[in-house]
Amino acid sequence: MRGATGRVLDEYLVVAAAAGDRRAFEDLARRWNRKLIAHAWRLTGDEDAARDAAQSGWVEIARGIGGLRDERAFPAWAYRIVSRRCARFIAGRQADRALAGEVAAQPDPAAGTADEAIGVRLEVERLHAAIRALPPAQRAAIALFHFEEMTVAETAVALDTPAGTIKTRLMHARLALRAVLEGDDHA
Repeated sequence: MRGATGRVLDEYLVVAAAAGDRRAFEDLARRWNRKLIAHAWRLTGDEDAARDAAQSGWVEIARGIGGLRDERAFPAWAYRIVSRRCARFIAGRQADRALAGEVAAQPDPAAGTADEAIGVRLEVERLHAAIRALPPAQRAAIALFHFEEMTVAETAVALDTPAGTIKTRLMHARLALRAVLEGDDHA
């Protein structure tokens, strides 16, 4: 019964806010803000981005609520607005990653001596060999999290695995890599 009462209250607040009642809009925002932030966090895996997406979503909601024809559609409409904001954030982050990759691929004019470059190359080869030696599930988690710079939440979605499992895989993979790189191959 509480769910139905909450829905009726939300519908009333939407109708009142659409009619210009500022207090009703503020009450609606108080009731829905945490839900929209939680939804944005699930999509982005980033608390600051989630808050930003919800906040900018509220700006769009405030502008468009007068045109909402069915007050019962408010939840889906609000979630869709915040989802679009999150998609923009994720697309921006992917563009940043691509740019960072291009910059990293450029030769460094200030690179050290040939001996330093060979030493670095050998360390990188050791690291790649150690990663290839990891169990497939750990290797996939490491690759997505570190090489693709995905968050734990994004990695969990990509691997269709709970976030807690991803964290555990990352922890075990890091321990194994540390053991190999520090010379303790038996750990």
